[in-house]
Amino acid sequence: MIYFPSEEKDINGIAISKDSLGTIAVTFPYNPSLVQKVKTIPSHKWHPKEKYWSFPNSDGTLEKIFEAFKGEEIHLAPELQAKLSIPSLAKRGEGRFSDKKLSATPFDDLKRELLSRKYSYKTVKGYLYYNRDFLNFIRKEPSGINDSDIKDYLLHLAEERQSATSTLNQAINALKFYYGSMLKKKFVYEVRRPRKDKKLPIVLSKEEVAKILSSVDNIKHRAMLMLAYSAGLRVGEIVRLKIEDIDSERMLIHIKGSKGRKDRYTLLSEMALQTLRGYWRQYKPDKWLFEGARAGRYISTRTVDKILEHACERADIKKDVSVHTLRHSFATHLLEGGTDLRYIQELLGHQSSKTTEIYTHVSTKSIGKIKSPLDTLNLKKGGD
Repeated sequence: MIYFPSEEKDINGIAISKDSLGTIAVTFPYNPSLVQKVKTIPSHKWHPKEKYWSFPNSDGTLEKIFEAFKGEEIHLAPELQAKLSIPSLAKRGEGRFSDKKLSATPFDDLKRELLSRKYSYKTVKGYLYYNRDFLNFIRKEPSGINDSDIKDYLLHLAEERQSATSTLNQAINALKFYYGSMLKKKFVYEVRRPRKDKKLPIVLSKEEVAKILSSVDNIKHRAMLMLAYSAGLRVGEIVRLKIEDIDSERMLIHIKGSKGRKDRYTLLSEMALQTLRGYWRQYKPDKWLFEGARAGRYISTRTVDKILEHACERADIKKDVSVHTLRHSFATHLLEGGTDLRYIQELLGHQSSKTTEIYTHVSTKSIGKIKSPLDTLNLKKGGD
């Protein structure tokens, strides 16, 4: 899918813009598959310091880039839109387009409203994404949207994309905010929300966590993963940490403006602190504790995801693990160690104790003491 334009600072898909020399610049989070695709485009050039690929800004180059990344999520900068032939791409199936061009700056009003209400960056990004994705799917201007269009899109998410309930709920919230709260259309309120899936979190054993951390040689990467587990941090909290957030005297980490725009304190592990000190001596970060490739920016959450993914491969962990799994494991291991659930709730920053109670269902503290009835049977051995 293709979005016109994209102004977000963190882009999960492929961003196409102009560099300082006027050539076409292509950037995307590291992905071996995408690297292979970009190398099929003639005249490609990699800039290792700035971390982007460049191409001559000549006729036909954009079309070749779109052909190579067919089916991928593409964000095109406004200054390049005039060079792109939308009808010709639509005929070749290069995404969803309408014959009627959308406004030059779609959803600026939505973005301003969300920011004025102090919505988090992640929420703003999500609401913009689903509203743009909806228009790309339905191929209409916002003024022409009707109730049937909303239902068709949600059905597409549920059945064709197999989206999780949380994804569907976020899409509903995004559409409801724009078409309901801002455009005062009432049909959005008729959409029935799907029931939330009651899934238990995946939890690693302490031995599995140790194997993952031991498999990471890069001290910066190890420090990030150690903080995720030792303090129960979300991936967005890890990347936005600043140096002053680490309170080594009180052995606390100050998490600012997290989910729900709340601040909290959580644990600073002695082992994690020693790793952080070694990391600081080697990297000398300035503003952000974990700086990204771009000057003045923190590392992307996608990069942290990839770091953990590669660590799990080296550690031969077969479970479906994400950075949030380390947070789940932190809470579960504290509970199994005897920490009161109320303290765990505070460390995780949960607003409701019901959210924290899910860890009682995955902890072996009580379940592990129960003896299976099979083990009480006096069975004869096979062949006896």
